[in-house]
Amino acid sequence: MPSSRIHSRIGVGLAGGFYPAPHRYELFLSARCPRSLRISITLGLLGLQDSVATTLVGHPAETPEALASLRSAYEATMHHYDGPLTAPALCDRWSGRIVSNHTPDILRDLAGLLSGHDEACPSALRPTELAADIDALCDLLDQDVTPFAGPSERSAALDLVDQYLTLRPHVLGEGLTAADVDLWVALVHLGPAALATYPRLRGYVRRLGEHPAFPGGDDMVLFSVCADPLDVNCA
Repeated sequence: MPSSRIHSRIGVGLAGGFYPAPHRYELFLSARCPRSLRISITLGLLGLQDSVATTLVGHPAETPEALASLRSAYEATMHHYDGPLTAPALCDRWSGRIVSNHTPDILRDLAGLLSGHDEACPSALRPTELAADIDALCDLLDQDVTPFAGPSERSAALDLVDQYLTLRPHVLGEGLTAADVDLWVALVHLGPAALATYPRLRGYVRRLGEHPAFPGGDDMVLFSVCADPLDVNCA
């Protein structure tokens, strides 16, 4: 069975295949997937909702057309592909092929060339001086701030991010960055019980949840943790 990992990136060369253009790309996001939620929030913060299309893939009985479109994209990318469908996935609508299903690369491309930013004009979500810290915090969250992490590791990680927020409104400073998106999603997926002894973190979740780019109320149901089987892997 072929590998389902696809690692292409958005570039600038017209002959290089994938280059930024309005309405060229579509994102397939998976319901009940924290990484898809990260991408959904990032789209809102960058104002890309009208430039990059999104399709939510859920239970096969509820989203059959979305699943069929995602499978077609995999088959167009890898001949005779019969492996698992993985989302999030960034798809090139011009060729029907998948650019990437690697969430960190998708997030970097959204904050970069797809939103009109580059090294000379970095995005406020990924300022150059904080890029390494953003990536390090994301690694910590993915490993230790999940419902499946060990209790001691999770407590140590929560203590650390709680301390970060003692003297500043956002996890890496005064401004909202990609690190706040990662942290907010991780905390939401832990659930309120895990934050019972962290009033500062609970307040942080509520405060960011009031931002229009962060889902709340009924919108959160689409991304809530659920045991129902899906035909899509969350990558």
